[in-house]
Amino acid sequence: MAVRQQLLILHLAEPSLESATCAWAIFDAARSASEKQMESGDSGRPPYESVLAAMRDGWRVIQLPSLPVYRTGFEHETGHLPYEYVLERIVDAHD
Repeated sequence: MAVRQQLLILHLAEPSLESATCAWAIFDAARSASEKQMESGDSGRPPYESVLAAMRDGWRVIQLPSLPVYRTGFEHETGHLPYEYVLERIVDAHD
């Protein structure tokens, strides 16, 4: 059977791997071409409560976030979510 990569992107509330997930997206190349390949974090519940929980389920961390640098006077400006982790796992394809 062929294997495919799945990517899981988790945005956490804080930099700790145990911190709560606040946004996410899953890209699943194991699904057939007719199935939805990407799921965004628009459902009410994340797939994992934290990066550590995903790791315990077999996901491997492949990217850690760079900690944000806040310039004096701009500490309260909004922007992208700063604590983004990218995880992957290899699974059997559903072809």
